[in-house]
Amino acid sequence: MSSDPWGRVDETGTVYVRTADGEQVVGSWQAGTPDEALAYFERKYEGLVVEIGLLEKRVQTTDLSAKDAQVAIDHIREQVDAHHAVGDLQALKARLDHLVATVESRREERKQQRAKQSEEARHSKEALVVEAEELAQSDQWRAAGERLRALVDTWKGLPRLDRKSDDELWHRFSHARSAFSKRRKAHFAQLDAQREEARRTKERLVAEAEALSGSADWGPTAARYRELMAEWKAAGRAQREHEDDLWNRFRGAQDVFFAARSSVFAERDAEQTENLKLKEELAEEAERLLPITDLKAARAAFRSINERWEAIGHVPRDARPRVEGRMHTVDRALQDAEETEWRRTNPEARARAAGLTGQLQAAVDKLQGQIETARTQGNTARADKLQKELEGRQALLDQALKGLQEFGG
Repeated sequence: MSSDPWGRVDETGTVYVRTADGEQVVGSWQAGTPDEALAYFERKYEGLVVEIGLLEKRVQTTDLSAKDAQVAIDHIREQVDAHHAVGDLQALKARLDHLVATVESRREERKQQRAKQSEEARHSKEALVVEAEELAQSDQWRAAGERLRALVDTWKGLPRLDRKSDDELWHRFSHARSAFSKRRKAHFAQLDAQREEARRTKERLVAEAEALSGSADWGPTAARYRELMAEWKAAGRAQREHEDDLWNRFRGAQDVFFAARSSVFAERDAEQTENLKLKEELAEEAERLLPITDLKAARAAFRSINERWEAIGHVPRDARPRVEGRMHTVDRALQDAEETEWRRTNPEARARAAGLTGQLQAAVDKLQGQIETARTQGNTARADKLQKELEGRQALLDQALKGLQEFGG
């Protein structure tokens, strides 16, 4: 019989292993010596030790799932419980029990980690939904559209929640995207309609602009072109493929008209500049009539100058007030001279002036007499009052005498 601390072989070749519950039969060995039998089953034990060690390492260092780890533990435990090895089987069971506890601890950690990740994913998805719902109301079509596409990519990278929660959040998220797409589609449909209307309006404006390009009715046509430009700006933009062509035609028609007008105006400006030179010479000739000494001769000369003036034609608008003002100054001087001469030679006017002067002189003489009487009587107050009245009448008399002098005495 052969034995070691953990097993023995009896005379019949039966191999036993010692356990806490007593000896357990390991198996029967008939192929060799008892020592060889013990060595064979000791190697079986060592194999279990190695297998448990490898499993412990996998549990600690890899992402082996708790389920797979438990299957591996159960498989080894079956071998240990079958007592087909010689060694400290109780120690192996203890290691397996510890390994079970480790796996369970890892399972709980992963469960908590998954719960944390799920809660974080929930918060992240809820935040994505809120942002998507805000973007659904945006009119920043390009920026909002790009951001919504980025939110979809972010959503795809997040873990799934429980089916009910995930479906509810996805429904809100999808609804927000659909609402934005619907609003954007409606906006651009309206924009297309507006651009089509703008195209039709601008085609009409172009047709009218081209029809006016040959007009020689400079003022009204230029005014109409300004109105057409205002209508063009108010019409908005047409489609890109039409806008530039329509604008080039519209602008081209205006250029034709305004180039022709500029050519005509340039000729007219040259003519008016020459007219101005001639009128300035006439104005200088008229100014040499001042001061007026011979009214009749001056009037005849001015009439001749004015006839030549009227025959010349227009001058530049900005120079007109200045040059015409010089002629008006001479004309007013002639009118003033004629009025003075008329007053001087008008018998009725001279008689009226003389009569008024006589009346005022009589009033002044009378007041002077009343003042002397009042002072003689010692009535100073009445004398002062009459003196003020005298001063007023004397002023009127002085003016009348001056006017009378204009009539020659």
